Amino acid sequence: MHFWSSIVDILWWSLTVFVFVAYLMALFSIISDLFRDRALNGFAKAVWLLFLVFLPFLTALVYLIVRGKGMGERAAQQSAAAQSAAEDYVRSVAGTAATPTDEIERAKRLFDAGAISETEFTSLKQSALRRASA
Repeated sequence: MHFWSSIVDILWWSLTVFVFVAYLMALFSIISDLFRDRALNGFAKAVWLLFLVFLPFLTALVYLIVRGKGMGERAAQQSAAAQSAAEDYVRSVAGTAATPTDEIERAKRLFDAGAISETEFTSLKQSALRRASA
């Protein structure tokens, strides 16, 4: 009998930990959504936080029911903005891809300026043409 009671205790403890972690995740999601929402004024945010402190489970459930759709929309907007910012950053760092014509023109300008010799110009021109045909 002792064996089964210890299994029940372990299952009960596991369920309790799972529910607590799920509640904490929901709580942090709600708090971050409150601060992310620009349409909600400061007083309303303070009221929601106050209720989250004194009636945490009930307030979390009500918030998820009442404002759950908006939470998803705001999270999607923030994700899209972050992805757009990351893509803009990558584009700014990577620069533009040079075509073989651009590379040859750049090499010709360097040759005309005397920065490279004729053999270097020819080598750059041939490598650009090889990349174009590949």
